[in-house]
Amino acid sequence: MLDPRPHLGEPLALDLLNTRWMDNGPQDLLTDVAGLRVWLTTAGIDAPADERTLEAVLAARSAIYDTVRHAGHAALNDVLAHGRIRRLLTESGPRGVPEVGDAAWLPGWLAADDLLHLLERAPDRIRQCAHPDCVLFFYDTSKNGTRRWHSMATCGNRTKAARHYSAQQRD
Repeated sequence: MLDPRPHLGEPLALDLLNTRWMDNGPQDLLTDVAGLRVWLTTAGIDAPADERTLEAVLAARSAIYDTVRHAGHAALNDVLAHGRIRRLLTESGPRGVPEVGDAAWLPGWLAADDLLHLLERAPDRIRQCAHPDCVLFFYDTSKNGTRRWHSMATCGNRTKAARHYSAQQRD
């Protein structure tokens, strides 16, 4: 099964949030293990695609959403408590290796850890699409930090077209 989501390629934490989208009503990739398998494959995560992993990933998605939208941190810390980074010195230099006690928590833990990195780097660049009917998130990598839509080709054009239509109606 191909990944049906309209927006891919965001950092892992936001990619997990983007497993929910609007397309003739609300859509959710993570309603079953098959959808989880699609997300794991797209994200490049080698983890079991089973009910326990699905539950852990849904808990992580909820925690990440709560952190991004409401500045909550308790649920995110609960997810992060399932793992840690073990530091190693290898032949190629220093390296951090994620360790989780339960493999089902690896994908969700990686997404939660990714959110910490985004928050450290530039929390104001984590955005939800400005289109009123869009629920997708993106990390603004534009030079001046003023990106408003997850995609100019879809939501940006729709917004501009609606504004143009409204102006034409007034004239």
